[in-house]
Amino acid sequence: MRKAVFLSKNKTLETINILGVPVGAVDMPLVLDTLRDWIRDGTSRYICATDVFNVTSASANDQHRAALLEADLIVPDGTPLSWVGRLRGNRRIRRVCGPDLLLAACERSQSEGWRHFFYGGAEGVAESLAETLKERYPGLQVAGTECPPFRPLSEEETAQMVDRVEAANTDIMWIGLGCPKQEIWMNQHVGRMKDVVLVGVGAAFDFHTDRVHRAPAWMRNYGLEWLHRLTSEPKRLWRRYCYYAPRFVLLSLIETLFPAKFANN
Repeated sequence: MRKAVFLSKNKTLETINILGVPVGAVDMPLVLDTLRDWIRDGTSRYICATDVFNVTSASANDQHRAALLEADLIVPDGTPLSWVGRLRGNRRIRRVCGPDLLLAACERSQSEGWRHFFYGGAEGVAESLAETLKERYPGLQVAGTECPPFRPLSEEETAQMVDRVEAANTDIMWIGLGCPKQEIWMNQHVGRMKDVVLVGVGAAFDFHTDRVHRAPAWMRNYGLEWLHRLTSEPKRLWRRYCYYAPRFVLLSLIETLFPAKFANN
């Protein structure tokens, strides 16, 4: 099932329903242009970079599912999602990986002047990420960095955090809290931060500070990044790639062949 969603002004975007999740038929240039339009319009939105695990696990978590369904844009972080989209007839859709989107937006902001706030990661990671990116993209405007505690913030702490983000004239707030925490967090907080676009990018904080080694480009291009991550962190990720990934393949194939069975999802 496909539908169009509102992006900005008179722009609409086709989405492809994959196991009940409306994944945008996008590529990187379109996502960057969308960020530009939202920032110029002064709107508060959030983007989920969604992979196979994100899509399949949301069916068992109501908060996670609601956060995806209420997102302003879902981009296909995983290569299999873009494969499914093209299999169903959309030739434009390409993988827009969270870590790659972060770098592309930093590069674009050299001409656009966007201000970035980095929120998440272990202690010191957000600060390290900001320094790494400023070295890579001279003139990058960093509005702030923050590593929240593992526990939920109190209402007073949340209000203070919102004030800091807004006072820094933040344009894009990059959220690196992991799935599904970051999707639920964005869904709960997007309306509280005026004129800020939230983007959940998962492991990007660790990848770009070399705390986790990313798969080589050839593996990413052939949809094998999962294999690299599984062999790198088998204890933590075995269930994600040995249970959720095969489940996604089976269900998405059934949905593609028999779409009527999923029409109400």
